[in-house]
Amino acid sequence: MEKSLLTAKAILPAYNRNRLTTRIVHLGFGAFHRAHQGVYTDILAAEHNSDWGYCEVNLIGGEQQIADLNHQQCLYTVAEMSADAWRARVVGVVKTALHAQVDGFARVMEALCEPQVAIVSLTITEKGYCHAPATGQLMLDNPLIAADLKNPQQPKSAPGVIVAALAARRKMGLAPFSVMSCDNMPENGHVTRNVVLAYARALDADLAEWIAQNVTFPSTMVDRIVPAVTTETLDKIEQLTGVRDPAGVACEPFRQWVIEDNFVAGRPAWEKAGAELVSDVVPFEEMKLRMLNGSHSFLAYLGYLAGYQHINTCMEDENFRRAAHALMLKEQAPTLNVQDVDLAHYARLLIERYSNPALRHRTWQIAMDGSQKLPQRWLDSIRWHRANGSRHDLLTLGVAGWMRYVGGVDEQGEAIDVCDPLLDAIQQAVRNSEEGDARVKALLGLKAIFGDDLATQPEFVAQVSEAYKLLLEKGAKTTVAQYAKALS
Repeated sequence: MEKSLLTAKAILPAYNRNRLTTRIVHLGFGAFHRAHQGVYTDILAAEHNSDWGYCEVNLIGGEQQIADLNHQQCLYTVAEMSADAWRARVVGVVKTALHAQVDGFARVMEALCEPQVAIVSLTITEKGYCHAPATGQLMLDNPLIAADLKNPQQPKSAPGVIVAALAARRKMGLAPFSVMSCDNMPENGHVTRNVVLAYARALDADLAEWIAQNVTFPSTMVDRIVPAVTTETLDKIEQLTGVRDPAGVACEPFRQWVIEDNFVAGRPAWEKAGAELVSDVVPFEEMKLRMLNGSHSFLAYLGYLAGYQHINTCMEDENFRRAAHALMLKEQAPTLNVQDVDLAHYARLLIERYSNPALRHRTWQIAMDGSQKLPQRWLDSIRWHRANGSRHDLLTLGVAGWMRYVGGVDEQGEAIDVCDPLLDAIQQAVRNSEEGDARVKALLGLKAIFGDDLATQPEFVAQVSEAYKLLLEKGAKTTVAQYAKALS
């Protein structure tokens, strides 16, 4: 007989779960949400008598995650991994779990239209917003959006589902909810508002105006390294707790959450669990996206090409370590507006976190969906440097590393499994260009990623071409070493 998670050797939900009320519907029951927002809310229930509970919803994919969660009474395990020891917590704040394609869209709508629902939160990755990363605008020709506009009563996209729920609540005379993005995007609340309103306007101008006047879209900055779950991860969690949990997740001990305090129907007191409630999240978002995520992407593309499967292995290479640290402090930090933060300390902490041998965060995982990530992680900084006449050699090398990676063949001649929502356009640019300068120009011509400006700047194009040529001729390991040496 299977063991209950309530018998696990872990911090258990000792609070009365029957007290919880489903006040938050969360779209995207992925590993990050489980290890981040779920933990904050669980701490509130355990230590501060909070009654805020979740309904978890997956819209597309992740059927097994929802089935596993339901099979074990909506409990799941979070294990914090450090070099010294692992600590586990069983999270109990999930009340219900649904899958739109398994349980039916009507059941999801019922959950979204329960009167007490105050927040709809999202972790759907950048591509789930169906927007152009270079502009932040909704792509009306995105296949999901185009299909939803033809059949708005059965939407599949997150913007479509949110608008359908708000329209239904308005019709029923129910109060609106706040929509809170917890994805890694600059001004994620503004992006969410833009795509929701653009979708609503395409359907009903009056509805769009009502949403604009009555719904808030608080921005957030979220931070916790959560590697993709593997069988090895689940084995370790079972060894630690004594219970097998297919919905379990492992993460680093560090966690941070900065939230714009802008909610129309209330919120949990997340600050009591360590979150920071502020009036302006943008400076914190930019700091994290550029220093952490930007260096992560740098290590992902160049590390993968160099044969390093994990971020902590990259950190064992002194040249990669120095390059990542210099990227943070010399090229990303000057572009930031955050106040009263010791950025040198932040950079040192990031290098320590990357070096955690227990995490085993795969470079291939971080390299996914690069078209959605490059604009905010690198390109905005490059534009800042070009406007200010300062150098950005490592950022340029990162762009060249991405180009080498999406070419689809590694330095050993083996195929790279490139995962990206713009893969067709990327592959077309690769196929229709010769290796070398022509390849660089073809990829820079992808306006959805690079916008209209960078490809027209000869000096920038030449710098990327030079870095790309070095990667082709010398390989990533030697090229990074050469750039690191130039930092001395």
